[in-house]
Amino acid sequence: MTPYKELEARFRRIGALEEAEGILHWDMSVIMPKGGAESRAEQLAAMKLTIHGMLTDAALADLLNAAEETPIDDPWQAANLKEMRRRWRHANAVESHLVEALSKASSRCEMVWREARPKSDFAAVSESLSEVLGLVRQKAQTKAKVLGVTPYEALLDQFEPDTRIADIENLFDDLAAYLPEFLDRALACQESAGEPLLPEGPFDLSAQKALAAKLMEHVGFDFDHGRLDISLHPFCGGVPDDVRITTRYEEDDFAQSLMGVLHETGHAMYERGLPADWRLQPVGQARGMALHESQSLLVEMQVCRGMEFLTFAAPLMQAAFDGAGPAWDPTNMQKLQARVERGFIRVDADEVTYPAHVILRYRLERALIAGDMEIADLPAAWNDGMQELLGIVPDSDRVGCLQDIHWFDGAFGYFPTYTMGALAAAQIFQAACAADPAILSGIEKGDFGALMVWLRSNIHGKGSFGTTEEILVEATGAPLGTEAFKSHLESRYLN
Repeated sequence: MTPYKELEARFRRIGALEEAEGILHWDMSVIMPKGGAESRAEQLAAMKLTIHGMLTDAALADLLNAAEETPIDDPWQAANLKEMRRRWRHANAVESHLVEALSKASSRCEMVWREARPKSDFAAVSESLSEVLGLVRQKAQTKAKVLGVTPYEALLDQFEPDTRIADIENLFDDLAAYLPEFLDRALACQESAGEPLLPEGPFDLSAQKALAAKLMEHVGFDFDHGRLDISLHPFCGGVPDDVRITTRYEEDDFAQSLMGVLHETGHAMYERGLPADWRLQPVGQARGMALHESQSLLVEMQVCRGMEFLTFAAPLMQAAFDGAGPAWDPTNMQKLQARVERGFIRVDADEVTYPAHVILRYRLERALIAGDMEIADLPAAWNDGMQELLGIVPDSDRVGCLQDIHWFDGAFGYFPTYTMGALAAAQIFQAACAADPAILSGIEKGDFGALMVWLRSNIHGKGSFGTTEEILVEATGAPLGTEAFKSHLESRYLN
């Protein structure tokens, strides 16, 4: 085989192991008994070490050097080789002992968090989180030297390649200047429109699941290639040919879970739409988490909280729960789904306040990585930030700094991609509807076909062929910005 073909074979094995690791993570979050935590930590650490060893094998470096010296005519192969080098550079920046230590510490910390969060017991998890933070700082500093960036940017690059702090600051400063005044206007407009009617519960949990599954299928989810389960923190996991969605249900509020499911379905559709010819190769994987989040937020926020979709879905909701009366009218349901309020929980936040949640987490994790803050300071800093950004203060750490899984699982540098994804979602959906007017009329009938065809061609099927900016410019005509998002907010919340 040529050096490049040998690389493809090696990365195919790496990709298969990473997929197995993904299923182990799903199992840990969904069905594993808590007594299995220590053995699962060992299993995941062994998997990470094996993958790390394959990426740091001296023979791989020789193959990369040889392949890069040989001209490659196929643009996908050339892009794949570039992504292989990026993966190699990240892996070789970190010693194997640190990979193992961080994997074990993160697995242990996540399991402690699962016990501490319901009890609002930050003290119970603070020692474990401090250990994780110390190891993440080491990784960030080591990678920063190799990549020639700041420690925080080195972590961010794992989730959103080539993004720098300046890129985030430009977007977030714009939003921070715009959103407070807009929030006041949106709340005033909402008040003048009057309170929406609340459908009466309780809402049977089995009916909630059946409704969620039905709407997932309308979006395009294929249950021959995926599942819907329950977990403490909703997420989309698994692999492109076996996508695992989780949610959590509440008897007194079916919409919260349903919209969470539709959000994760957006993630799932992206995974399913990745280029099948490049499965298990770096270029066949999602470009980054900003685009990934754009797809979940496009489905949930841009589409499923909009009037076109609710015109179709409201009667299904009413039938699922034997509802009656004007509360189930599509217009009322849309008012409910576009409700704006200053709330504590990020995953339940509306589009207007959501960026404030992300900006808070971004500021805190930057301070933690820089050493300007320690874990013991986190609850107070969190509450101060919520007061500054949203004018509210959590009454417990359960709805404060304990609410998200990310830091407890070692995922620092991830949070900015949520708001970058929201901006991209508005930009992409605007471009899709302009390109194909049949998209909105289809959604009104519960048919996502035209939208998914456009997304597969312009976003999903690109995989990692190009940077996020290149993919966005080709699909929408512009790099990531705030204008489409602002236009969307004004159209939905000021009318």
